[in-house]
Amino acid sequence: MSRRPVAVAASILTVLALGAVSACSGNSGSTSASSGSGGTPTVKLMVGGIDKQIYLPYELAENLGYYKKYGVKVELSTEQDGGVGAEEAMASGQVDMAGAWYNHTIEFQAKGKAVEGIVQLSGAPGEREMCTSKSGVHSGADFNGKTLGITDLGSGTDTLTQFLAVKKGVETSQFHRIGVGGGSTAIAALQNGKVDCVMTTQPTVAAIEKKGIGTSTIDLATTAGATAAMGGAYPAASVIARTDWVNSHQDATQKVVDALVATMHWINTHTAADIANELPASYVQNQLVTKADYISALTKDKGQFLPDGLMPAGGPTTSLATEKLVGAVKGSVDLSKTFTNDFAIKANKTEGFKTTTTPAGPNG
Repeated sequence: MSRRPVAVAASILTVLALGAVSACSGNSGSTSASSGSGGTPTVKLMVGGIDKQIYLPYELAENLGYYKKYGVKVELSTEQDGGVGAEEAMASGQVDMAGAWYNHTIEFQAKGKAVEGIVQLSGAPGEREMCTSKSGVHSGADFNGKTLGITDLGSGTDTLTQFLAVKKGVETSQFHRIGVGGGSTAIAALQNGKVDCVMTTQPTVAAIEKKGIGTSTIDLATTAGATAAMGGAYPAASVIARTDWVNSHQDATQKVVDALVATMHWINTHTAADIANELPASYVQNQLVTKADYISALTKDKGQFLPDGLMPAGGPTTSLATEKLVGAVKGSVDLSKTFTNDFAIKANKTEGFKTTTTPAGPNG
């Protein structure tokens, strides 16, 4: 998606105002990047489970000091089980940005809402289908008659679960889906026989394996695994925001993307142990996993992270195909309006980072 150029006059006024950011956006009642001392913009960003490995870049960027380095104050928050989802909080204006899956931008467009991905953190969902030995599940073809755990109805794991079934010829009416959240609640559902399988991420995957209550039957945790199971790279973890907000807060948006692109390069050039050492202790060592477990799991699934924040070629079309196959989206979708690589390209050029991801064109 191409970013509309900012008028020269507006740029001059911005400079004269020492970076002041407008307090208004196109949506009434929405939040906006406010300026703190020294004109530093403040951006509210809610993450769909901030302690999940798939979303670790957000907290890592904070702990590495990158938000501060690139001149933005990011107020991180996380969605709670049973509470409003990060993407819905963003769409309703409770927060400015959401750390959520890219596919939500496609779903929002189908509902008449303009939302776009501004930086892409992963080329795979980071999920694994964890099943009990009694389930008999080895692929989506085996979902018939099973009860499958997902994060929540309407979530990305819900869409993926349906996709894996439909692709193998199993209709969604032939199996049961229930929301089990993540972490301890997902583990309990599997352990107590409430579900045959649960789609979940690290470190929950490692905890399930350590307890011996389930094994990984479908790998969507790496780009290679997602490509094999879904037919192409599936862009998952992303920063998404309302297009009207992005257009009226381009400076603040660029600063957030600068910080996260730098974080992705840091991830790419450091070990899982290095990464774990920079995260809050409670994320990497808790009642579910030891730090050694966390590091082992991250080493295995680190391939999901993109090194440069670019939306990969083919990613949007794979995501759209998934949405259409499960019936989540009907009718035409303009993929060029669901993402932009402009901010990430600029961030990489500014820092002189070498990019390795082939960027998606306007058609995905």
